[in-house]
Amino acid sequence: MRVLTSLAIALVCASGPAVAKDPIPVTVDIAKVMRISAPAATVVLGNPGIADAAMQDRQTLVITGKVAGITNLVVLDAKGQLIADETIHVVKPQTGYVTVQRGATRFSYACTPHCNATMEPGDEKEYFDNSEKQLSKRIDFGKQNASTP
Repeated sequence: MRVLTSLAIALVCASGPAVAKDPIPVTVDIAKVMRISAPAATVVLGNPGIADAAMQDRQTLVITGKVAGITNLVVLDAKGQLIADETIHVVKPQTGYVTVQRGATRFSYACTPHCNATMEPGDEKEYFDNSEKQLSKRIDFGKQNASTP
């Protein structure tokens, strides 16, 4: 599977007429299965910072939302023929998140049911950086323990 740049996406999209379709809704940090009509050889995301797409098999993609936003997904077969051209709309979860605004600074929490720090673009920088460090350490700790016999 090859991953192409945004320029390649523009060329693929410019080659055919635009068809208005409803965007595929994806929630931040939640995986969604997308089945395609033919075996894929190439999967292209317009902005891989917004969503990720992984091939489960040649006709099944798993799309995971990273941050809220809109991007597109292009899937090509081995001959470069278009299989899918979809808009991906990544949204924040509708429940379980709390945003605290203190003057000009913002803090985000995931509350299910107890609140824990979560990072959102636009949160106060020191809070964001400290949360990121703690979460990275927790992930590393889990990886170390998972690999220990």
